[in-house]
Amino acid sequence: MKKLFLTALFVVTFFSLSAVSASAVVNDRVKVGLWYGSNALFSANLENSLGEGFEFGWFDEDREFCSLGRTGETQISMTAAGDIYMNGGGAYSSDIPSGGYRFWGGWHVELRGFRDYQEAADAAREYGGYPAWISGEFVARIGSYQSRDEAENGMDRCGGDGVAQSSSTGIVVTVTKTDEILFEFDCGGARNLGVLPEGWQGETSTWFKGYKYAGGFEYARVTGGNINVMNVVDVEDYIKGVIPYEMNGDWPLAALEAQAVCARTFVYGNSKHTSLYGFDVCGSSDCQVYHGLGSGGAGPSARSNDAVDNTAGECLYYQGELVKDAVYHSSNGGATEDSANVFGGDPGYLKGKTDPYESQITIPNYSYSVTYSADELTWILEQKGYSIGTVRNVYISEYSPMGNVKKVTFEGSRGSTTVSGDTCRTIFYSSTYNKSVRSLRFDINGSSAGGGGGVYVSGGGQLSSLNGVSAISGRGTMETLSDGSASVISSSGITTVSGGGTVSRPSAGASNGSFTITGTGNGHNVGMSQYGARSMAEQGFDYQDILEFYYTDITIR
Repeated sequence: MKKLFLTALFVVTFFSLSAVSASAVVNDRVKVGLWYGSNALFSANLENSLGEGFEFGWFDEDREFCSLGRTGETQISMTAAGDIYMNGGGAYSSDIPSGGYRFWGGWHVELRGFRDYQEAADAAREYGGYPAWISGEFVARIGSYQSRDEAENGMDRCGGDGVAQSSSTGIVVTVTKTDEILFEFDCGGARNLGVLPEGWQGETSTWFKGYKYAGGFEYARVTGGNINVMNVVDVEDYIKGVIPYEMNGDWPLAALEAQAVCARTFVYGNSKHTSLYGFDVCGSSDCQVYHGLGSGGAGPSARSNDAVDNTAGECLYYQGELVKDAVYHSSNGGATEDSANVFGGDPGYLKGKTDPYESQITIPNYSYSVTYSADELTWILEQKGYSIGTVRNVYISEYSPMGNVKKVTFEGSRGSTTVSGDTCRTIFYSSTYNKSVRSLRFDINGSSAGGGGGVYVSGGGQLSSLNGVSAISGRGTMETLSDGSASVISSSGITTVSGGGTVSRPSAGASNGSFTITGTGNGHNVGMSQYGARSMAEQGFDYQDILEFYYTDITIR
């Protein structure tokens, strides 16, 4: 950390510019959204890798599985009911595929009045049909016709109680890569199809999209369209599927234990997707990365599983209440940050502090540098709804007392805008240019990263203003500052400083049309640093020590 000094009646030190609602978890079972929303699936395959067969049914309000029937097939597919096409490779779609394909429609002959799944299945088998559970009643459905007329002609040939059309909330279960329908489920969106693998000695393991998962699956097609896929799993099994993807499973045990407590607290305290999608957490970095039992060659380690078992049931509490945002990040670059300065709000337990531990280990890609042209920034801002014209300058307009970026100002040909909090880093993200700012600890246009920002008096804290401060000028005379700012010479040249953490920079980038951002760390800087946790664990701290350092005034129980 570089320091500058103004000779005055006292020494002034300038740290340079370089640098939820209640959980929806029920009975310790969590619903994890795997594919949903814009990524919802027309068809989803499962393969039982440990036992044989599956049960069909639904999960009730207590997340207990209510079984309707079963199949001995080990590879099944859940597909949106209606007109379905299958290409030569066995893939299902709602559109006619190129090349050869098979088709079945959404109209059926229907037999009604059955007491249970088996009775409906026996009746359907006689005509090459399948059992279905429609609005709480068992029926047998025969044939898959393209129109009502075709279905009525079919009824004339085989009899039946009428014809029916699969609705926009229906889901059919088939033997994967075939047109053999095993079951159809449709409760008009009031209940979701549940599928539970039949395990071996009580254990289950099911392949889905390249990963194995414990527990069962739920398929929601509430308003038509494609299917949202959820994993319904015990919380502790869920945590085991998070740890090795949020932290290296071979890291020291204490670091993994700290991560386990954070991950468990997060899932119990979070319900950000419940009202919209009906699950507790997603399986991506928007919540916590979750890949269940892994992909065969990679996944939970014996040590990461031990970390979960060793801390079973433990969560973070603040003033007697469960912590709602047990957030964490990869590395902070030298200091964590107050949640109020990043996300808004002040939960009390997310306070910034200088982190002495990260610097004691080697962290991959700890420092970064990225350069944007004025045209690139102009385009990025326009895509994100900021209309300030051509970007002429961008600078850090305020640092926090911890030395992290608090505000960034963009000046353009038609005006200016200032962003704050986590937007200070996320606003720079562009998938088009493959560029981003990794942390909130950075500088713009060449000053070294990791400094403070603002003016500090040795032993006296940060000055709120420079008005009235006496300093020795470049002419050697004592002068009193009156305009609230002063120019100092730093490694970056002449920089104008003021009190209160505000920094006014010249238009250094405008001359060559580019802006270089250099920084340290990776993430939003709030809560636990994962690399800091690793460093503390390597120095002999236990997981309680780690959590009590990164979260303020918390208890663990």
